[in-house]
Amino acid sequence: MRLLRIVPDNTKFKFVWFRRYSYPLSAAYSVLVLVLFMTVGLNFGIDFRGGTLIEMQVKSGQIEIGQLRQTANGLGFGEVEVQEFGSGGEVSMRFALQPGGEPAQQQVVVQAREAFGAAYDFRRVETVGPRVSGELVQAGTLGVVLAIVGVLIYLWFRFEMPLAIGAILGTLHDIVLTLGFFLITQLEFNLTSIAAILTIVGYSLNETVVVFDRTRELLRRYKSMPIPDLLDLSVNSTLSRTAMTATTSVLSLIALVVFGGTAIEGFALVMLFGVVVCTYSAMFVSTPILLYVDVRSGRNVPVEEKVAADAKARV
Repeated sequence: MRLLRIVPDNTKFKFVWFRRYSYPLSAAYSVLVLVLFMTVGLNFGIDFRGGTLIEMQVKSGQIEIGQLRQTANGLGFGEVEVQEFGSGGEVSMRFALQPGGEPAQQQVVVQAREAFGAAYDFRRVETVGPRVSGELVQAGTLGVVLAIVGVLIYLWFRFEMPLAIGAILGTLHDIVLTLGFFLITQLEFNLTSIAAILTIVGYSLNETVVVFDRTRELLRRYKSMPIPDLLDLSVNSTLSRTAMTATTSVLSLIALVVFGGTAIEGFALVMLFGVVVCTYSAMFVSTPILLYVDVRSGRNVPVEEKVAADAKARV
């Protein structure tokens, strides 16, 4: 029985040629990310900023956002962010970090229940004090940095230096583009976002290793093939696998976005963007980088070719 092939076996798409478009696009996006990071910044969630997040659902009738905001601001805890979400009369309120430590944060919850408990059901309450939020920032940053450093070290030892350079730059490229997604959409950046970034790093690593393993194999097999043709062959020969992986991942993530609810929606959206970026990066960013490094440097000629060459020289 013939196996399912999303991509024909004899595909000869010129991936390397498209670097003249993919590189300027990625460069422009990276500059935009830098500008937004310096001017707008990330929309840090309560995990990192501290404060109190309350999600409620109205018991009956419609939500009066204006009246709700006025009542929340009148509690005396500063400006309160009030936002309606979902389709079932759900609303979230975000109170700023209060001076006075943990007892002050708990007082916010107590007064909010007194003010809104009669008309709303409290679905979610999160309170993070200044000490805890500071620890989370340090631990989250350290975790991301150590994970990325570990991945880069693995890539350095996994491949020869030219291939490792391409893999490292491709992984960093995917991280920058993912941060750009947070900056452009102003999606809340919290501990779940860190988990999404680390997952995307792993996905990017997987995509790159598959293509570069085939590149290394073809370098041994075709000693005289021009590098652009060899790189195109590497991507084309793994294209069916890449398409299957990306398609199944995207379908699963779309299901999570649509049916997963608000608790997992942000994670699923970031992962959906990350899968698209990693697939694009492996084909149009990481692989063409090998054109600018000597991928055949230091590569030993097999023993059989040496013997044949010596015999031919003696003749």
